[in-house]
Amino acid sequence: MGMIGEWLIGILILLGAVVCVISVFGLIRLPDVYLRSHAATKSATMGVLLILFGGFLYYWLFENHISIKLLLGIVFVFIASPVAGHLNGRAAYRSGVPLWKGSVQDDLKRDTKRMK
Repeated sequence: MGMIGEWLIGILILLGAVVCVISVFGLIRLPDVYLRSHAATKSATMGVLLILFGGFLYYWLFENHISIKLLLGIVFVFIASPVAGHLNGRAAYRSGVPLWKGSVQDDLKRDTKRMK
């Protein structure tokens, strides 16, 4: 089990790091705040979760210790990061940050007219 566990943990952490790097490229290359928010919340959350889960497996398999702190970190990142990205996007829209000129649809336009 030791060799398989080491490989599994290594793959999870490496995959998490690759997903985080892809997220960074999205933050740099995407044209507006809404698309950047999407890159930050979706892929960075997945990358961090993979890394934290790899750390959790390490402590569980090799140290015979279930880390409650890592489990709480996983739950917190899973819940807080997408919510924060959503709220940032909503705040940007309400403050008047324009959509990218290539955007096809504006779903919030109808909702904000109804609220006024």
